[in-house]
Amino acid sequence: MSQLPALETKRLLLRPFAMADAKDVQRLAGDRAIADTTLNIPHPYGDGMAEEWISKHQETFDQEKGVTFAITRKPDGVLLGAISLMDISKGRQAELGYWIGKPHWNQGYCTEAASAVLRYGFSVLGLIRIHASFLTRNPASGRVMQKLSMRHEGCRRQHVMKWGKCEDLELYGILKHEWGEIAK
Repeated sequence: MSQLPALETKRLLLRPFAMADAKDVQRLAGDRAIADTTLNIPHPYGDGMAEEWISKHQETFDQEKGVTFAITRKPDGVLLGAISLMDISKGRQAELGYWIGKPHWNQGYCTEAASAVLRYGFSVLGLIRIHASFLTRNPASGRVMQKLSMRHEGCRRQHVMKWGKCEDLELYGILKHEWGEIAK
């Protein structure tokens, strides 16, 4: 069993979640605005759900299927959100997913965290492709992907069902060699 990693950026520490984070996860992820624009966060976000989610991170990492980081602000350690590489196909590809608590929107935290996670995925995990998706009606998530120089790969029309409504899903991706050109 290896230890979940931590990553640093100029303003952020991306670290493993701890059970002590559960209350903040429930508060931030439990905001209807977060659940509304993500595929995997339920609403309401009930008691015990954050603890259950956090408890799975080490096992997922040990199985080399994914890695999840708590996005925290360096100076004060405040939890801002979460970012993950999911469905890792070792040495091949993974899906990037993230959410930022509503009080912390529009401050560049997600782009900064995602850039560090791309670097980790390509440099440490040896991935050759990282992809992500967002609901078409959530253009802010798409702007994060564009700032990371991810390329639009298409739209899956009415691909997912969210709260009883068919939703379009925008697809983005970046290859290791493309990231290498940008990271120089």
